[in-house]
Amino acid sequence: MNTNKLQKLGLFAVTWPIFIEQLSHILPGMIDVFMISHLGDAAAAGVSVANQIVVFFIVLFSFVGLGCSVVITHYLGAQDKAGADRVATTAVGVNFWLGAIISAMTFAFSNQMLGLLQLPAALLSYAQPFLALMGGTLFLEALNIIFGSVLRAHGHTRDAMGVALGMNLLNIGLNVVLIFGYLGFPELGVVGAALSTVISRAIACLVFIWLLKKRLHLHVPFTAFWQFSRDIIKKILHIGIPSAGENLSWWTSFMVITYFIAQMGETSMATFTYAMQLSMIMMMLSIAIGIGTEIMIGHFIGAGEIELAYRQLLRSLRLGIAVTVVMTAIVVLFASSLFGLFSSNPAIIASGAVLLRVSLLLEPGRTFNLVVINSLRATGDAYFPLYVGIISMWGIAVSLAWVFGIYFGWGLVGVWCAFAIDEWVRGILMYRRWKSRAWEKHAHATRAALRNT
Repeated sequence: MNTNKLQKLGLFAVTWPIFIEQLSHILPGMIDVFMISHLGDAAAAGVSVANQIVVFFIVLFSFVGLGCSVVITHYLGAQDKAGADRVATTAVGVNFWLGAIISAMTFAFSNQMLGLLQLPAALLSYAQPFLALMGGTLFLEALNIIFGSVLRAHGHTRDAMGVALGMNLLNIGLNVVLIFGYLGFPELGVVGAALSTVISRAIACLVFIWLLKKRLHLHVPFTAFWQFSRDIIKKILHIGIPSAGENLSWWTSFMVITYFIAQMGETSMATFTYAMQLSMIMMMLSIAIGIGTEIMIGHFIGAGEIELAYRQLLRSLRLGIAVTVVMTAIVVLFASSLFGLFSSNPAIIASGAVLLRVSLLLEPGRTFNLVVINSLRATGDAYFPLYVGIISMWGIAVSLAWVFGIYFGWGLVGVWCAFAIDEWVRGILMYRRWKSRAWEKHAHATRAALRNT
């Protein structure tokens, strides 16, 4: 897709399929938690914590996907399709080996990983088999991340969305059969939930391969799995490593905060589990707007349209914050009913509804932050968000979560307030960076590197 066509489509046309796709990435975990909640709050909380470790590694895989996507948009903006294909095949090989190594480690050491989070014994018996199976096949998700990133960078956001939706529909059907033992299958509980996700991811991987051949005429040769272009890897890692560092810092800090919440008791842990499932829906909207903006700005940078890139961020912020406020308000309005889908415990429902009200402050700040971060990354200015993120996540989010939640005794409300303060501080600092136009030197360097390739 060329830059002029992308500009005519506009942010909404690019973003809404990304939102559906990103939502579909988290739906397997949400569906698993929802269905397993019928086995009890302990089972749901255990699976949720195990899923945090899975997501942590998915975030690690995504650093190659993030770098790959941005670099491809630069090549496409410069009208270099062959260069974009070289980036795609290199990224597939790199992520396959990264996924294979982490899959083996997670399968072998799942019990030790969960032990680091100090899970109560009642939760560990559910979390361990789930993590061993889900984590042991993570290489499939590593490949799917790259395949989806390549399609999105070329503007085929609806194809990526379609695969994600199909994967989730299959996952729901398999969950019903394998968790509860319908149609003559054994009742497998949490193992059934993990197995359903693994099967659906494997099928999605095959569909992605077919789409890459059909839409992009892209064939990944076997040599891509052991012959890598150092120049292309360097370009991917220039964007991907700081992006991964920022995301890994967030998830690591999030897991530390989860450790704090585990000290508050099983009821607080279950409430946190269900609140995060609903918060993830709103978070995916922010991420989708950020990715859509990143794709557009990446094309503009590759084409040398610096002023168009600058104005696009400002338009994206106005749209993103407005849509986020409306969507969050809708979720808050039905908060009690939504929590009632997961649990019948009145204390969990009441506490969860309060957390979602605090999200009216949290979610616009998250959108503000994510949209500007993705835009800076698309210009090549990837290290500033990393440095600011590490300082804020640990200096504000983790510290205040302990102070508000544990020391002051505010519980989960204190944790949510800490999240909100962190997001707004980072968002304001990122916005000041964008307005200063300090990122333009990185954009010009990116253009120069493309010409020298």
